[in-house]
Amino acid sequence: MKTAGAAPLTQLGSAAAPAASPEEAMLETAPNPQAGETYVARFTAPEFTSLCPVTGQPDFAHLVIDYVPGKHIVESKSLKLFLTSFRNHGAFHEDCTVYIAKRIIDAAKPKWLRIAGYWYPRGGIPIDVFYQTGEPPKGVWLPDPGVAPYRGRG
Repeated sequence: MKTAGAAPLTQLGSAAAPAASPEEAMLETAPNPQAGETYVARFTAPEFTSLCPVTGQPDFAHLVIDYVPGKHIVESKSLKLFLTSFRNHGAFHEDCTVYIAKRIIDAAKPKWLRIAGYWYPRGGIPIDVFYQTGEPPKGVWLPDPGVAPYRGRG
């Protein structure tokens, strides 16, 4: 697992290919320019893909990642490349969702984080996975994730 702290950014502004696996992907951070403030940053990945670890069939999810930065923020290009590294990675929905959260926590050391993984149906059943590090900081405004529950064609 590769993680960069406050090291110089190596992917932003450069040609960078996705890593072969999530474990090899570099998740970079930058100093938080508003480190004295408590605020929420949100990443939304409506077209996340991975593979079923048993069948090898593609799985699709809509991810919503909210975090309250500490001293560092997640650099978005490295996050995109990290998420792209799951495209040929076989793992269950629960594992993908929680692993993403833990990598962000390890890299950026946020004050708080939550991730919502809204997975499209596999075998006729959608699986939604939610993870957070605890209660959000007092006074922080936290919007609804904005993803409707799966309703199929009904």
